[in-house]
Amino acid sequence: MKRRDLLKAVALSAAGLTTWRQSALAAVAPPPLAERPGNRATLPKRPFGKTGIELSIIGFGGFVLARLDPDASNRLVAEAFERGVNYFDVAPEYGDAEVKLGAALEPYRKACFLACKTAQRTAERARAEFRRSLERLKTDHIDLYQLHHIRKVKEDVEVVFGKGGAWEFIQEAKKDGRIRHVGFSAHTEAAALAAIEKSEFDSIMFPLNFSYWYGANFGPRVLQAAKAKGMAVMGIKSLARQRWPQGPRDPGPYSGMWYQPITHPQEQAMSVRWTLSQGVTAVLPPYNDILHRRAFEVGLAYTPITDAETEQLKGLAAGLDLLFRPGAEP
Repeated sequence: MKRRDLLKAVALSAAGLTTWRQSALAAVAPPPLAERPGNRATLPKRPFGKTGIELSIIGFGGFVLARLDPDASNRLVAEAFERGVNYFDVAPEYGDAEVKLGAALEPYRKACFLACKTAQRTAERARAEFRRSLERLKTDHIDLYQLHHIRKVKEDVEVVFGKGGAWEFIQEAKKDGRIRHVGFSAHTEAAALAAIEKSEFDSIMFPLNFSYWYGANFGPRVLQAAKAKGMAVMGIKSLARQRWPQGPRDPGPYSGMWYQPITHPQEQAMSVRWTLSQGVTAVLPPYNDILHRRAFEVGLAYTPITDAETEQLKGLAAGLDLLFRPGAEP
């Protein structure tokens, strides 16, 4: 074989190997953001209460990052931002999610609304936890700081607002600009209603789902009270179906969740759209990256729920083992 023909053969072989490798990688890796279908559309935004700020109708639930490695965390945060998400929420209780979100969100921080929480009920402990959150999140302020997981009136609400309670620190940090807005998350109606009456909050994060709304009348009173005060409402558990049935759990992408999620695409879309149709500012997806991406898709194509679809959801709610009921702990 002549030298010229030999070099040509080697070049063709190398090109073939490169093409094979690219094809193999494409089979296991997601395409670049610029090539993903629908990435040109961005999520609609809604007012954040009376603040003048507008947030994406689908937020980013930071708990999901505790289940992902740093590279996957970076990709999911970048994808969310590309889709128009400007509202990111996290909490110290979410494992190492603060650390991962701080690193992943750093390139986009100035364009984002960052929410964090504290489950501490005293000023001293909340102050220390807040300092650590700022360090982990690589920021000098929190846009929305929330009292986390308010459940009981005496043990939570009254302690927070009592002498030496966390509310003292929150007001201190709000005055010097380290905290811009204040809210709370709750999972019981009694505690949520008590907190709403205690002070002027900018927002509430609360479970709003068709199943326990129609199946147990859980949610209407809280939503009405919050709206009466002009508070922004952040809906959670929109993709929850019910408690896991008794017996062995089928291993799969959702097996680590504490409740059984909605997995049927049409039901997922109707459920998220139903929650958005109740006048909430945003829906926070659960701690699963598959469900996050599904929520982005639904938000991008959002249309209000119809009367016919609402009747379908009422039928679906019947017979479910509901997560939330008035007067009951989840």
